[in-house]
Order: sequence, then structure tokens, then C-alpha cells
Amino acid sequence: MRAALYVRVSTEDQAREGFSLDAQTKRLQAYCKVRGWEVADVYRDEGFSGTNTGRPEYQRMLDEMDCWDLLLVLKMDRIHRNSVNFAAMMDTLKHNQKEFISLMEQFDTTTAMGRFVMDIVQRIAQLESEQIGERVKVGMTQKAAAGEGPMGFGQPYGYVYANGVLTVIDAEADIVRRIFSLYCKGKSMETIAVTLNNASIPSKTGGSWSRQAICNILHNPLYAGYLKWNDIVRPGHQEAIVSVDIYESVNGPLV
Repeated sequence: MRAALYVRVSTEDQAREGFSLDAQTKRLQAYCKVRGWEVADVYRDEGFSGTNTGRPEYQRMLDEMDCWDLLLVLKMDRIHRNSVNFAAMMDTLKHNQKEFISLMEQFDTTTAMGRFVMDIVQRIAQLESEQIGERVKVGMTQKAAAGEGPMGFGQPYGYVYANGVLTVIDAEADIVRRIFSLYCKGKSMETIAVTLNNASIPSKTGGSWSRQAICNILHNPLYAGYLKWNDIVRPGHQEAIVSVDIYESVNGPLV
């Protein structure tokens, strides 16, 4: 068996006895010697938090997965402090037929008990992920009810979003008004998309227009100065690009 040894210390861990990079590495190497495993490599992240995956050695370790058979850490919090990220890593390891061992917790996926514990951890991570989603939804709904934004609209065509403010882009706003005008004159969404593409007018991402992109603009109350979240529609703080009358002629009453 070829073992990848992962060790990590964050800034606050530096002075904690027994958690230096060298101390972790020495204990893991000794364990490999007892088990008769080859140390494929040691991946050392110094000064990085365990709450995210943006660690250079952690990423290198995953990139070099073909070079090892199992991942060995001293403690589970050395590899992750976020259960969702931990569960995602375990899914990756399982997909690539790799094992995982945490020495101090005796978490070992080479055993039936270890696999059972892994399943429990992943279920807890799923629960945590769903609870976060529920809290976000509640928060967004509350903001919508108060007429606040932004509510997940990113960078809509016709606007640029920065520092909490949506600002109109004049050239794009003219295209939005043209889209509404053409539709009100009886043109289909497909025809409008073709018209814009034939005129070499790029979409927000620089690509071609599609029926869905036209549909999204026509049915978004953002362009009439409103914000929508689920079934809540409230006046927003952004400048309207089309009048409420024009928007309602396409969609019916706003509220």
C-alpha cells in the first residue's frame, strides 16, 4: 500500500504541542512503518485554514491521486474542519477507490466499522448543507419582503452589479428596450434572438442570444424597477429600464 501523508497547521496551531508539521509527519511515518506501507509523499500545508479546500498541497495531493492508495492524517481536523468539504473529499476518494485513515480517531475505511462511520459523517454533512440552504432561503425571503436586494440576480443584462448597487449600462439598456418593443409588436422570442444575432449584438457573456435569454429578460421585473423572490415582488432600488406599463403589457400585473 502506498500512503499519502497529509499534515497541516494554521496560524493558531503553530504553538500547539504535538501539532507541528514535523511532529505530525513523524507520527504518520512511524505508523506506516508498523503497517509495512510505503510513503508515497508528504503533503505539508503550513499557515492554511482547514475550513476551505484552497490549499496548495491539498490540491497537489488530489492531483497526484494515481500515485497513492490511501490517505493518512493524524486527526480529521487536519484535513478538513468543514463536514461538507470532508464528505465531498470522501466521495472523491471512494470514486477513485482510495482509502482514508485518521490515526487519532481510528477512522479507517479499510474496515467495516470505518465505512459505517464514514456513512454517518456524510449524512451529517448532507444535513448541514440542507440546513444552510434553508437559512439562506429564509434570509432571502426576508430581504425580498423588505424590498431589499440583491436577491441572487448576479450580473443581469442591462446592468452592472458592484458594491451592492445595480447600475444601468446604457448600450445594453437600449437592447432591453428593443427586446420589449419587438415582442410587443408581435415578434416571437425566437425571432428576436435571431434578429439580435444577425445584428452581431453579443449577449452578456459575449455569446449568441437564445430564446431562453430573451424569455428571461421579458419576464424579469428587475427591468421595471422591481425585485422578485419566489412569490414576493417589491419595488427595488435600481433604475428601471422599461416602464411598468410596458412590462405589464407583456406579463400582466406586477403585484
